[in-house]
Amino acid sequence: MAENLNCDMAQNTINYPHWYSSKTGIYNSTHSRLNLPTDPFLDIVSFIFSHPHDGVLALIDSSSGSSISYSKLLPLIKSMASGLHKMGVSQGDVVLLLLPNSIYYPIVLLSVLYLGAVITPLNPLSSVREIRKQVSECSVSLAFTVPENVKKLETISIPIIAVPENEKDLKNDCFSCFFNLIYGNFDLPQKPVIKQEDTAGILYSSGTTGVSKGVVLTHKNLIAMVELFVRFEASQYEYSSLNNVYLAALPMFHVYGLSLFAAGLLSLGSTIIVMRKFDIDKVIRVIDKYNVTHFAVVPPMVSALTAKAKDVNGSKLQSLRQVSCGAASLSAGIINDFVQAFPNVDFIQGYGMTESTAVGTRGFNTEKFRNCSSIGLLAPNMEAKVVDFNSGEFLPPGSSGELWLRGPSIMRGYLNNEEATMSTIDEDGWLHTGDIVYFDQNGYLYLSDRLKDIIKFKGFQIAPADLEALLILHPEIVDVAVTGAKDEETGEIPVAFVVKKAGSVLSSKHVIDYIAEQVAPYKKVRKVVFTDKIPRTPAGKILRKNLRNCLTSKL
Repeated sequence: MAENLNCDMAQNTINYPHWYSSKTGIYNSTHSRLNLPTDPFLDIVSFIFSHPHDGVLALIDSSSGSSISYSKLLPLIKSMASGLHKMGVSQGDVVLLLLPNSIYYPIVLLSVLYLGAVITPLNPLSSVREIRKQVSECSVSLAFTVPENVKKLETISIPIIAVPENEKDLKNDCFSCFFNLIYGNFDLPQKPVIKQEDTAGILYSSGTTGVSKGVVLTHKNLIAMVELFVRFEASQYEYSSLNNVYLAALPMFHVYGLSLFAAGLLSLGSTIIVMRKFDIDKVIRVIDKYNVTHFAVVPPMVSALTAKAKDVNGSKLQSLRQVSCGAASLSAGIINDFVQAFPNVDFIQGYGMTESTAVGTRGFNTEKFRNCSSIGLLAPNMEAKVVDFNSGEFLPPGSSGELWLRGPSIMRGYLNNEEATMSTIDEDGWLHTGDIVYFDQNGYLYLSDRLKDIIKFKGFQIAPADLEALLILHPEIVDVAVTGAKDEETGEIPVAFVVKKAGSVLSSKHVIDYIAEQVAPYKKVRKVVFTDKIPRTPAGKILRKNLRNCLTSKL
């Protein structure tokens, strides 16, 4: 009895770090709080351009060298916004951005937001079915896309504006509408009154489970993202942001690329080198040609860069100062290989979700302290909890549980889906991320596992439920389940467990081709396992953990 009493007293006198409360279970950021704008009538575009700087070149096309200067950037945005207004685009209208990276992507995005309209980005490789779904759910009234996607959109019957890759393409007739918008020198009669609480974007995410859903983000969310993620991180370093040259190989239709290259960095005066798509050989050449200092990546890019290190002589990549990785977890082996290959490059990781507007944690290294394995320190103004997923108990530093986040960047909710919103954000405003983490005694966060179903392929989200909904429609499939299998090159690949109809001669290739015809290339099923039964709970929920456990022997 005395021993138990002494044990309880010892637990009650544990000296936890000042940034963790044992009473509430809340982790606060180790960084000081930042003052966010209190003016309720403030839009993200006005906020970005309210920060003075001496930046010269804003955006440079990596292949042609075409560029847009900071002095011309805002006038071009205002001209396009005015032109869109004359075309009938009004406050609250939703505009689809079915676009790859280009120097015009940020201009299109910011011009729509300047009008008080709403952007909804989408992977340009998406299938007609995927495009139609998003257009319908978001009530899209206009689309920006590239010429190769015009036929896809014509079947959906919405107005289309074709966007060129660079300045040289502007002379082509198919871009005449875009040319007239961006260089029309229109004058907006009166800028709409936009509130911080107004919807700015609808980005799609699988969340913690289920099918892909529209994440509703406000101007306030985007302002918090710029301030708490991009601008704050830049302020942590002694060197000036004006001298930073960023390589934008991450897609701007993804929240990671959008937050940096289409918004946040433009408030700092940094130069952004835009690549249409990632190609490691071109990346090496572009880094040297433009003296790139900062490179934001996802795990497969880290592996590709490390593999190339052996072929790169000592005179190359000398400008590279920092590589920052996010969107999916990295193994210790890949991290160690990269650090050994590039000992003079500051390597950090970060954590964020579409639902948190990319805000969460960011790594920070100094000369005296380097931590490459952590996903970073909690961002300013953000709070976290680590929760035991069985008991619901709040856990202290050193203990693993589900990460909950709360702060000004957390989404408003899922589009037209109150049930999914309530299951993800509780009544106290905590976003239940579905990721298993722990904090160490210095406040650094580590990602160890995840509860949620989503598959991360090269940093892109794939919702198993989306693929299952398509597969079950096949006339020879009785039951199906999709889960992720670990893959060294891509992170994870989608694997379909299929129960065939009796007597069916359905092959793996047939199943793979069936899905490939209906989804974007990154969503394709890569492996098929035929089975007699899909493991389910009594309530019918697929036991994906059981499927993952048997993948090693099956594959």
